[in-house]
Amino acid sequence: MFVMQNPPGTTTTMKREPDPGQFPAEYFINRELSLLKFQQRVLAQAGDERVPLLERLRFLCIVSSNLDEFFEIRVAGLKEQIKLGSLAGGADGLTPQEVYRRVTDEAHAIVARQYTLLNGNILPALEQEGIVILRRTHWTAEQRAWVHSYFEREVMPVLTPIGLDPAHPFPRVLNKSLNFAVELEGLDAFGRDSGAAIVQAPRALPRVIQLPKSISGLDHCFVFLSSIMHAHVGDLFEGMNILGCYQFRVTRNSDLFVDEEETKNLRAALQGELPQRHFGDAVRLEVADNCSEAMAEFLLQQFGLSGPDMYRVHGLVNLVRLIRVPDWVGRPDLKYPAFRPGRPKTLDKRSDIFEVMRKQDVLLHHPFQSFNPVIDLLNAAADDASVLAIRMTVYRTGTDSVLMESLLRAAQKGKEVTVVVELMARFDEEANLSIAARLEEAGAHVVYGVVGYKTHAKMLLIVRREDSDATRVGVLRRYVHLGTGNYHPRTSRLYTDFGLLTANEEIGADVNEVFKQLTGLGRAGELKHLWQAPFTLHSNLIAAIQAEADAARAGRKGRIIAKMNSLLEPIIISALYEASEAGVQIDLIVRGVCALRPGVSGLSENIRVRSVVGRFLEHSRIFYFYADGQENTYLASADWMERNAFRRIEVCFPVLDGRLKRRVMKEGLRPYLQDNAQAWSMDGSGNYAAVSSRRTRSIAQESLLLDLAASTLAH
Repeated sequence: MFVMQNPPGTTTTMKREPDPGQFPAEYFINRELSLLKFQQRVLAQAGDERVPLLERLRFLCIVSSNLDEFFEIRVAGLKEQIKLGSLAGGADGLTPQEVYRRVTDEAHAIVARQYTLLNGNILPALEQEGIVILRRTHWTAEQRAWVHSYFEREVMPVLTPIGLDPAHPFPRVLNKSLNFAVELEGLDAFGRDSGAAIVQAPRALPRVIQLPKSISGLDHCFVFLSSIMHAHVGDLFEGMNILGCYQFRVTRNSDLFVDEEETKNLRAALQGELPQRHFGDAVRLEVADNCSEAMAEFLLQQFGLSGPDMYRVHGLVNLVRLIRVPDWVGRPDLKYPAFRPGRPKTLDKRSDIFEVMRKQDVLLHHPFQSFNPVIDLLNAAADDASVLAIRMTVYRTGTDSVLMESLLRAAQKGKEVTVVVELMARFDEEANLSIAARLEEAGAHVVYGVVGYKTHAKMLLIVRREDSDATRVGVLRRYVHLGTGNYHPRTSRLYTDFGLLTANEEIGADVNEVFKQLTGLGRAGELKHLWQAPFTLHSNLIAAIQAEADAARAGRKGRIIAKMNSLLEPIIISALYEASEAGVQIDLIVRGVCALRPGVSGLSENIRVRSVVGRFLEHSRIFYFYADGQENTYLASADWMERNAFRRIEVCFPVLDGRLKRRVMKEGLRPYLQDNAQAWSMDGSGNYAAVSSRRTRSIAQESLLLDLAASTLAH
């Protein structure tokens, strides 16, 4: 088996991306098909009666949101390849045409399962709890009158029905918008008889409306906008006979194309491209299951789609809209128990965070521990007269982030604030453009990283002038935060991630060097501790894997445990196979896509792969190597994918403190290897089976909520 290695002395040389054809195709599982397997695992949460009822509805909506992006990006990419006549396959050897056929079959099965769960299980269970979504066929006369008044007052004034005739061609339909295709007969006031019309629901209108208790008799009773519009479509075409009214929704290619090599101003180019996202090529059509064959064919023709691209659904065409319902319903008994993130005892609110970091490294484990120490650090830096400079990367942070407010305040106070904003963070481009503009107005230096490479590293660097303990002479000291997740306070309560607060001089120098690369020009300097993509991360990972293999061949212990979101990179997979053959015991905790085949005789007998899907989105990247007893432990912003290794700026950083190393193992790895309730075990064919045990249920996330939050200060 061939594994690419760097020649000695080339640790900072950028490596070329692997050629998928250099490895046997049978070693790999297709990315798109593996991603759909993940959606099935998420959907299983919606079908699990042990999960609180409103959370089951939320999981159902999450699958719809995930599928939207899957079609907007992954299926759109497949269609582009097919259109261009590409026959080239990925590492798995499947052609785009083969992948598209198999993906379509899997996606149809997932969507069918979604609506079966919704209509057959979740909605009836909600109704038993007094949470009702009223279908229009069940409205009472009083409810019908209220809905009619709502339609006349809130909906009718903003609708623009479009009759289809030579003067009114088929309208441009926005990506993922709610629309109605109406079949008509009869003549209008001008003697026209087009037979069809389109009604587009403005995005400003809520898709789910709560009925007053005085009308419904219930605390939580809802109607869909689609039901309201369907019931009153006749009001839009007075004097015409309505033969049919069918809701539909089209999903479009939403991948932005900006030629970074030709672009002089990336920000301006992106601003020009964003409006086109709503009108990319159609990739999927969702229609109500009562849609006539004639209308379905007409819609497919209008969007340039074929039969397999159409999904007939029994209910709302956009289940994502239901995700707000759990938030509106005040039933804690039907949701996950509320929790308060803990806070490390070393960081009580009275402590000087800079003093704490000088004395020791601090490890934060979100969401079990609060993200507030990171906010506190930036707040302290913004207000501290001794702080001279702040540098930070921004990938996703939200439009109303308190972190941005601290950066703005620091810039306004005259500190040197430099922010590396990643403009190409998918679906966050507009928010990041807004953030960049506000920071620039406040006097901060805003840069957009390196053309052709997404800045995905999560780094905060603070430079502070303070007295030396020995000489009392002012010296500059660096304070650093590094994380596996985004600087996003809201998602820090929903995603599992680790963050490290440190004043380690060597790590501070490494982070400073990476910022120099991002903002300036010059060759990449050598780093003492950090592994950085696209320079050293990949080669160092390969070297660490091979070192474990060498140890096993020599009769010593070889052990690898790695946790990540996705595993796709073929050279790393090949190295893992070699390590397995050498006798290294390998456990991989891969939340989503995994192209490696575990447990295959003669190839990967010593590799186990599991995925954990639960209340929180597993987002941490942790890499553990036994290293002859040194137990090298790393946290990273990067998954083991080609894009992270070769087309992104990423950092992987060591946990140097032995006490914190043990914490990472105790909290980030061991509970997930022991989970027998929310874990799924993968076989060599890419299929997953739920892990179950007759012993006491062990749930990693629940045990961490109980143990970690209880053992730290309540926040």
